[in-house]
Formats: sequence, structure tokens, C-alpha cells
Amino acid sequence: MIDPFTGPPDLETGSRLTIDLGALQSNWKHLASCAGEAECAAVVKADAYGIGIRPAVRALWQAGARTFFVALPFEARAVREELPDAAIYVLGGLAPGSSPILAEIKAHPVLGSLPEIDEWELFAKENGIAGEAAIHVDTGMNRLGLSFAETQDVAKRYAGGNLAFRPSLIMSHLACGEDADHPLTEHQIESFGNVAADFPGVPASLANSAGTLQGGAFVFDLCRPGIALYGGHPLGGDNPLKPVVLFDARVIQVREVDEGETVGYGATETARRPSRVAVVSAGYADGFMRAAGSSDDRRGADAIVAGKRCPLIGRVSMDLIAVDVTDLAPDAVRRGDFVTLIGDGITIDEVGARANTIGYEILTGLGSRFARIYIG
Repeated sequence: MIDPFTGPPDLETGSRLTIDLGALQSNWKHLASCAGEAECAAVVKADAYGIGIRPAVRALWQAGARTFFVALPFEARAVREELPDAAIYVLGGLAPGSSPILAEIKAHPVLGSLPEIDEWELFAKENGIAGEAAIHVDTGMNRLGLSFAETQDVAKRYAGGNLAFRPSLIMSHLACGEDADHPLTEHQIESFGNVAADFPGVPASLANSAGTLQGGAFVFDLCRPGIALYGGHPLGGDNPLKPVVLFDARVIQVREVDEGETVGYGATETARRPSRVAVVSAGYADGFMRAAGSSDDRRGADAIVAGKRCPLIGRVSMDLIAVDVTDLAPDAVRRGDFVTLIGDGITIDEVGARANTIGYEILTGLGSRFARIYIG
């Protein structure tokens, strides 16, 4: 039986995931400073973006976080079991019939449609509870949330004391938060300000990671950073956040490849010189995406080998990755050594860019085959 927190034993797997909880805490504190007088919450959905929800929320609570956002009720249950006094919001809507589950967990639903509001109101009435919940307003994302007309109706009912539950948060979500000058961003900030004013006394929340880092007009009463907690930098440029994850993989073999020979599936990359190739025990089954491989036409991702950057050579396969170590000293890398695929200067955002995706997908896709090591 594999322990979900530590993973398989080191010698029974080919890769290690080192998770720095001290860096996670430091990132939350930096984001809290950006939030100013607003509360800084923590988004811990998707198993805390892949690092493990239980150790993550314990560390964040120790750092000072008191409000947590998840996507699904089972995630809320895990947070509640670790943190009896935390405020927990469930972003993924109110599934029909799930109200008793959320009440039992003492989690707040994020209500984004009139049917959800009706169902939660009925449950609160029948059970004689305050039924604290967030109201989600769509300000331009066109994903989840009440329309403006629906929101105005709910606001009138709230003002008249005719809501059967207590709104504990009014919120919306930024579509282009990384671009403060985007017309939609400006529209969302202005629109949300108007909506929030219709719910006097109810805390308002708009800022995600990008909004929190930018501060100013993005910040209302509560910020909800996600990817930035884990070291991702949605704004680009110099990253003030600390990397949380280190992904190392074991070298299985170092082999010689003649000039003109190809490496890996599909023969996509040809050795342009006599080469030495380190084959490491990781692949797309571990979340290192196939698209991060290389070919004769494009450079793929890099790895850190013996302290030096070395390029991948050929495709990433399910369990194996080949790294060109020709430029290293002959004895610099040997069977059993570890190379770094994320960390030591290689960020999740860089790997995402090399795989034509984003750091979010890289981080949340890291698999279950790692030996997991928690530090900090």
C-alpha cells in the first residue's frame, strides 16, 4: 500500500518530489503583504495544486491563513479534518442534494446560479441554520456566476431581509487578471465594485494570484491567491516568490550515441555529433509532459545535471527521458545519480512554456509515482 503523503519508497521508484513547506509559508506571507489590510486566503484545490492538501493547509495555517478555497466537497472534508476552525469555501458549485454534506463539513458553498441559491435557501430554512455562503457574480468570465440582473434581484432580497441564508462573501473571478490594462480587466474591476456596493456589510473578493500581486484596485476585502502560493508567477518577469517543488529523477543509464543516430520514439531528434545521453527514470506518466520533448526542429525542456543545464534529446516517453550530457566531463554523471527537471532555476512556468502550456498544468499534473519528501 502506497502512502499518499510519502509515495513509494525511494528505491521502488525512479523520481523524487521534494516539497518545501517553508517556501509555501513564505509565499503566503509575501502575498499577505501585497493584500495590505485585506485578508489573504489560500486556494488549495486540486490537492493543493499537487503538493498535498493536508500538509499544505497545516503549513498555511501556521503561517497565518484562516480562509481556504477548494473546488469540491471531498477537498473541503480533508481541510476540515486538519483545521477545525478554518473558514472553507467550495468553489465548484452546489451539486443537487449536496447541501447536507457541506453543512456536516461546516463548509460554505459558493452559489453561482439561482437554482443553487433556491436549494441552499430551502435547506437553511428547513434546518434552521444561518447557512453562510458566498455569492458568485459573473463580471465577464462567462463561466460560473449570477448575471447582473440576477444579482440585482438577490441584492434586493438581501436588503429587504428576505434571504433565508447569510451571505458571508460576494465574489467574482478575473478572466485576464495578469493584464491590468486589458479592457475586460478594467470592466470587471468597475463592475464588481458596483455589485459589491449592493451588499453592504458583506466582504468582497475579486483578486486571484495576479490581482493580489498587483494590489491596488484589485484588492477588496479578501484575496484568493492560488498558483502564486506554490511558486508560479502569473505576471512574468522577476519572480518574488520561492519555488516550492523540486522534481528529481534517477539516471538509469549513460550511453553513447553516434553522430547521425536518432534518440527516442519517432526518431524526432538526430545527434549532430558523437554524444553521451543520460536516460532518466521519469516521463509523462509522472506529469512531465510529452510536449516538453525536443526534435530536430525545436528545443525542448532542460534538466540540471551535475549543476549544469543540459537539453533533453528526443521525445519524452511514458517512463523515460533522455538528456544530452555531452558537454559535461565524462565522469560528471553516472548510473544512480539524480538530475533535476523542476527546480534549481528551472521553474514550473519555464517547463510549461517549453511544453506549450502553463505552469498550473505542470504542477497539478505531477503524478503519484514520486517518493515525496517534505521539508521546511
